[in-house]
Amino acid sequence: MVKPSIELRGTVTAPPSKSYTHRAIIIGSLAKGGSIIQNPLISDDTMASVEACRKIGAEIKIFDKNKKIQITGISGKLKTPKEVIDVRNSGTTLRIMTSIGGLCRGKVILTGDESIRRRPMQPLLDALEQLGVRTTSVDGKPPVTVQGPLKGGDCRIRGDISSQFISGLLISAPLATNDTKIEIITELKSKPYIDLTLDVIKKFDGRIEVKNNNFYVNGNQTYKGGIYRIEGDYSSAAFILAAAALTESEVTIKNLLRDSKQGDRRIIEILKNMGVDLKTKENELIIKGDGKLSGIEIDLSQNPDLVPIVSVLGSFAKGKTIIKNVEHLRYKECDRLKAMSNELEKMGARIKEGRDYLWIKGIKSLKGARVHGWNDHRVVMALAIAGLRAEGETNIDTAESISVSFPEFVDCLRQLGADLSYSRG
Repeated sequence: MVKPSIELRGTVTAPPSKSYTHRAIIIGSLAKGGSIIQNPLISDDTMASVEACRKIGAEIKIFDKNKKIQITGISGKLKTPKEVIDVRNSGTTLRIMTSIGGLCRGKVILTGDESIRRRPMQPLLDALEQLGVRTTSVDGKPPVTVQGPLKGGDCRIRGDISSQFISGLLISAPLATNDTKIEIITELKSKPYIDLTLDVIKKFDGRIEVKNNNFYVNGNQTYKGGIYRIEGDYSSAAFILAAAALTESEVTIKNLLRDSKQGDRRIIEILKNMGVDLKTKENELIIKGDGKLSGIEIDLSQNPDLVPIVSVLGSFAKGKTIIKNVEHLRYKECDRLKAMSNELEKMGARIKEGRDYLWIKGIKSLKGARVHGWNDHRVVMALAIAGLRAEGETNIDTAESISVSFPEFVDCLRQLGADLSYSRG
């Protein structure tokens, strides 16, 4: 339940990056020698990657108090799992571990919850087939079966449905028998996530050459273990920044690197363009909000995870906000365009959903309502921020899904003075 909150004040720390944590766990597990992952995100999603990596032979210990994960890597020698890999609700784990599973000579079966079993997989499976892997699926969706070896060679894949397909291929290809060329045959959307994957691969001593959105990978490489520190998550911090922008606030968020490769660092530019007073320092952001925003027209094809919260900002902004080129949001945990349009409309927002866009005419205030969280962490958090500026109470179901990426979301906002309560189930 969310009640209106007039002002937020204080200092909070951004949670560790979910995207970096997934990749560091998986590549550290494939590496030769030991790895220490410092400041990892411990959440439902990242634990799905831990469990999957244990099933292929990695030894992983989690130290909650010391905020670290210790990994003994398998040096590229995968054990075929005896059990099905259940990724729960983690699309990242599903896509990356499907590619990794192609390195096993035995059959590897991957599945997940109801939402995961609706996620498209065919482009990735087709690419793996081109590289020598045998695959099966249920109409191109999980459960999927893969059986190696991943031989390498040339493959062609779409880049406009999910960048996770390409991240999976990039992580597994260095361990293939032969060299691999990955050719992207459409526009490459969510490219910052590919850059992030390449960044982690490089830190573990992997080598990949990039030319014109094509990727060239030498086979028979060895990832080398080491110490890897996870930076703060701009995707999650965006919700706190938006909450501050929509209220009379002065908030400092620590653990956000100024030179981060995260694409969702773009939230800084978006808020400034909407008229928000925001200062960046080496490792923190300071935001002074007054609730007065101006609408913008923006292409978020490369930053899809920002769409839910930007649609909330647009609902309160003066004038029109148009979020375009985001059709790939229909293939996330839910159809996020439909979800945000339907639920914000229940709160009184003037919002229209198109095939690949959201059109919003800002108003002064929304009305508290009973809304559906679509069992999607980003939808739930975006609606909670909308509720801070709504008249009356806002009740959001499936709120437990926040544990996927930002388990401390409610505590973080309460620390700043927001009026939220939360119960599981």
